[in-house]
Amino acid sequence: MSGFGQNDGFYQGNFYEQQSSGYDMGPGGQQFGGEQQFAQFDYSQTAQGYGDSGAYYAGQQSYMGSILTPDASQFAQGPGTENFDEEPPLMEELGINFDHIIQKTMTVLNPLKSADHTIMQDTDLAGPLVFCLAFGGSLLLSGKLHFGYIYGIGVVGCLAMYCLLNLMSVTGVSASCIVSVLGYCLLPMIALSFSSILISLQGIVGTVLTSLAVVWCSLSASKLFVSALAMDHQQPLVAYPCALVYGVFALLTVF
Repeated sequence: MSGFGQNDGFYQGNFYEQQSSGYDMGPGGQQFGGEQQFAQFDYSQTAQGYGDSGAYYAGQQSYMGSILTPDASQFAQGPGTENFDEEPPLMEELGINFDHIIQKTMTVLNPLKSADHTIMQDTDLAGPLVFCLAFGGSLLLSGKLHFGYIYGIGVVGCLAMYCLLNLMSVTGVSASCIVSVLGYCLLPMIALSFSSILISLQGIVGTVLTSLAVVWCSLSASKLFVSALAMDHQQPLVAYPCALVYGVFALLTVF
């Protein structure tokens, strides 16, 4: 750089000199005995000498400013917009599939129709929870507060069916599958509890309706268990313990 070359003579001669008494500092200087003397120099040449380096530093400052000041167009669409679009729906993340709930409900409502084993792969618990609350709410309309009994009988029945089906089947069954099937097949019992609001179930008509609801629940549950566990020709063996579980729920509805 030419600016620094012009200042070499300045640093060598006129910028800084040290003298003792009796020496002359040369042009532009004065003589003082035993003291340091700084020569007078031209600041304009010094500024001219640093001209190129000043432009360099100005360019660096402009470059750093462009880095520290992001372009607003980069955030026009917002960060992560594409990722939010590709995410699954909230209900699917929570394990709630309305299509499977409708298919299982229609399978329960038609106990003579063969069940598709693929719908049992999604052992959701949203439907059973809704049906249990509906069963307790319908009993509450009849003046019967039995939410604790429903919970206790449901837990004992699920544990009993879990142990029994694991002994009967080769592949085994999960606890969530037991809860899902028994909860979905509670739907006919909900219809029976709502009918108890209008008519008494302690007569002949009530006995017939109660027996029909227990058989309906048992056939639907055993059909789903046999389809999910590939237990061919074992539906009557599975339907009997299911009838015992739903018979207790029927007693809560009648009495």
